[in-house]
Amino acid sequence: MRHRITATLLVAAAAFTGLATAAPAQAAGSVHLTEIYYNSPGSDNRSKASLNAEWVLIKNSTSKGVSLKGWTLTDASSHKYTFGTYTLGAGKSVKIHTGKGTNTATNRYQQRAAYVWNNDKDKATLKRSSGAVQDTCSYNSTKVAYKMC
Repeated sequence: MRHRITATLLVAAAAFTGLATAAPAQAAGSVHLTEIYYNSPGSDNRSKASLNAEWVLIKNSTSKGVSLKGWTLTDASSHKYTFGTYTLGAGKSVKIHTGKGTNTATNRYQQRAAYVWNNDKDKATLKRSSGAVQDTCSYNSTKVAYKMC
């Protein structure tokens, strides 16, 4: 009888340990799209301010910095932004603006003179340097100017 109880406790402990170790892997997070601001305020006049009010927010919800060198962000029309040497810190976010500007740790610029994100519908795709899709986010609305992914 004592051996059965011990065996049962060992099986239960192993099952609990399996569950306990699975949780941190799920909580580890990912690098993902969190928001697209696709319809900048005001008229679309291609000014620097208007172009830079169109952006995509990428978040690193992992516990370590992630190198995004060679990663790409594209829309449905294949406009592509490729990250140069850049590491997104643990728990940090970065905005990828359409227009021109000076890159910082929290803001990157595509250096474009024309809009990328359609004001009605589009799809953002974030790919790793290997070409593997990391995340996507689509929207189909003219009632709001942004999409939470």
